[in-house]
Amino acid sequence: MPASAPQASLSHTPAADTVRPAPDRLGVEETHLMPALAETVALHLISVLPVLRRELEHNQARAVLIPSRELRDAALQALSKRGNIEGAALFATLAPRAHRTAATRALAAFQTAYNYLDALSEQPSAQPSLHAANLHRALLAALGADVEHTRFYSLQPGGADDAGFLTSLIVRCRDSCAQLPSFPLLAPLALRAAGRIVEFQSLNLPDADGGQGHLNRWAQARIPPGFDLSWRELAGAAGSSLAVHALLAAAADPALTAGEAREIEACYFPWAGALHSLLDSLVDRAEDRRAGRASLLDGCTSRTLAARLRALAAYARHASATLPQPARHGVILTAMCSYYLSAPECRDAHGTAVRDALLELLGAPFGLALSMFAAKRLLHRLTSGVYR
Repeated sequence: MPASAPQASLSHTPAADTVRPAPDRLGVEETHLMPALAETVALHLISVLPVLRRELEHNQARAVLIPSRELRDAALQALSKRGNIEGAALFATLAPRAHRTAATRALAAFQTAYNYLDALSEQPSAQPSLHAANLHRALLAALGADVEHTRFYSLQPGGADDAGFLTSLIVRCRDSCAQLPSFPLLAPLALRAAGRIVEFQSLNLPDADGGQGHLNRWAQARIPPGFDLSWRELAGAAGSSLAVHALLAAAADPALTAGEAREIEACYFPWAGALHSLLDSLVDRAEDRRAGRASLLDGCTSRTLAARLRALAAYARHASATLPQPARHGVILTAMCSYYLSAPECRDAHGTAVRDALLELLGAPFGLALSMFAAKRLLHRLTSGVYR
């Protein structure tokens, strides 16, 4: 992959032609999703999960050797989010068999790096906004951008001796992307999605450091006229890694067209990405409150939240119907919703209202996926700890 890969255009907003009225139908019939769910689960278990386990074991072995306690703890925290990384790797089921291993490695490396950088950016810093931006520029480097590596840890309290952990993730992602036949076509879009993450992370500050006022204004300015989005939803879409995941998986398809690539981006930013971030915020809501962190759900009632997440899910599923492998994208979106809503943190009034709203919308595949994730969480709790 050339070192001069194009930089992200950080001011990008969704194209006006992605605006849709709230869909009455989801575009992919429930009867098509059930067999696609079974096929996706089989592919994940047989050809994705074995590769992912090796990647996680390799990264775990590197993480425990990090000399800095702060960096080591952040790396181990990142890797403990097993469900989060497995969710990223699920996108590799979209990749043709010949390139599925490379796609899995790229997806795992990118999401592990994001988890790690996010954990570090939540630590106290004299310049939290600049520190978060510096850290998350590593995601641009992971996708091939020519970014100065020495800047990532430039404001890290206590030093930057991570024994090459972050560099290894960047190299793993870059090298894997170079093996994906359509990555040169998709690189500008993937970098643009990663650039939005950088901006979101640099503006999503705790109240003690200025709060979300700048993020509010930044997001408001990027909602095109006519879009059914709040500033919180646009901001959440910007901070989501789903667009990168979907684009990396698509890069494994040698026949992908530029038009298809743009449609994938338009599905995951903003619709699926907003849904993803708000569900993640729902799970983290109590933890964020205890830690004094701002949440994208601050001020939301359970009824309002359920209605908005139902609308975002409808938009995302409707948009996914025009993509290559629409049923597989529908399954991934359904699995993502089920993963979050099966969490113990979602047993409160907010989680129950959202789960009921999405069950009404998504039907039997969602109910089945909820049961599968509930069983998986129970198994992990009995054998190896919390699944998150």
